[in-house]
Amino acid sequence: MKYSEQRIPTLNEYCVVCDEQHVFQNGSMLKPAVCTRELCVFSFYTLGVMSGAAEEVATGAEVVDLLVAMCRAALESPRKSIIFEPYPSVVDPNDPKTLAFNPKVTTVAGSYLEIKKQMDKLDPLAHPLLQWIISSNRSHIVKLPLSRQLKFMHTSHQFLLLSSPPAKEARFRTAKKLYGSTFAFHGSHIENWHSVLRNGLVNASYTKLQLHGAAYGKGIYLSPISSISFGYSGRNDPLSCRQWSALTLSVFSRPVLSRFLQSRNLNCIALCEVITSKDLQKHGNIWVCPVSDHVCTRFFFVYEDGQVGDANINTQEPKVQKEIMRVIGTQIYSS
Repeated sequence: MKYSEQRIPTLNEYCVVCDEQHVFQNGSMLKPAVCTRELCVFSFYTLGVMSGAAEEVATGAEVVDLLVAMCRAALESPRKSIIFEPYPSVVDPNDPKTLAFNPKVTTVAGSYLEIKKQMDKLDPLAHPLLQWIISSNRSHIVKLPLSRQLKFMHTSHQFLLLSSPPAKEARFRTAKKLYGSTFAFHGSHIENWHSVLRNGLVNASYTKLQLHGAAYGKGIYLSPISSISFGYSGRNDPLSCRQWSALTLSVFSRPVLSRFLQSRNLNCIALCEVITSKDLQKHGNIWVCPVSDHVCTRFFFVYEDGQVGDANINTQEPKVQKEIMRVIGTQIYSS
C-alpha cells in the first residue's frame, strides 16, 4: 500500500508499457504516456495498452477536432522541424515490426469500429495517426458547457486546459500561498499548441522555439490585456508552398462537413494563472515570468477565420476576476 501511494502520483513520469522514466523536452506532463521505443509503441497501439483513446473519440469529439487542427498546423508550418515535437511514432499496419512515422526517418512510408473501418478505407495510416494524436496529448483539455464559459471571450470554442503535472501544480499552490496569484493571457499561433499540449508552456526566450523577440528579457510572456495577447495568436506572413506526402493530403486536406471547427484559419489564446511574486516582471501591460513553475494554463479559447474576442478585456478588473473565479473555482481547486 505504501508503495502504491508513492507510485500512483508519479505514473505520468514513466512509460505505461516498459515503466522506464520518460525523457521529455520539458519534463513530465499531466497524463501517462508511452515512450518512443519501437516495442513499446507496438504494444501500446497493437495490443491495446491504454486503449481508452477510443472512448475519447466518442465523448470528446470537439477536442479531437482541435487536436487534429493543432497537429496539422504544426506540420504545415515552415518551422515544423523545430515545433513538431513530439514526432508521431505510429506502427506501420502493413509491417508491425516497423514504425511508419519515425523521427529517425525522413519519409512517410454509428460505432467506433465503423469509424476505424471508414478511416482504413481512406488510408491505412489514418486511424493510427489519429490514435497517436489523441493519446500523445498529455494535457487535460475538455470542452466547457455553455453554463461554465466566460461570456466576455465571445467564442463558443472554450476549453478547460490543465497541463501541469501534480508535482508542478503542488509547487504552484505552495508559491500561491506565499505570494498570491492573478490571471493573464498568453497568445501563440496555433502551430505551437501541438507541442504545448505535450511538452508544457515553456520559457522559449533565446531558444530555437522563439518566434517573436524577447524585448523584455527571458521568460514566458503574458498580458492582462486581451488585445496584446491576441496580437500574438496569429501570423501575418502567408504559408509558403510545400511538398506534401500523400497521407497528409488524404487525411488532413479533404473537406469534412461534420467537423466542429469549420475553418483552417484559427487563432488561439490561453488564460493562465500566474504567481505574483517579485520574479514577475511587469513592463506596463507586458508581463514576463522567468519561472516556468509560476505559470499554469487554465483556459483555452479558439477563434475561427481571424475573428477575435473583446480586445478591451483586462483581467485585473474586479468584475472580470469575479467571473473567472466563478467558472474556474469548482473545476480546478476542488479537483
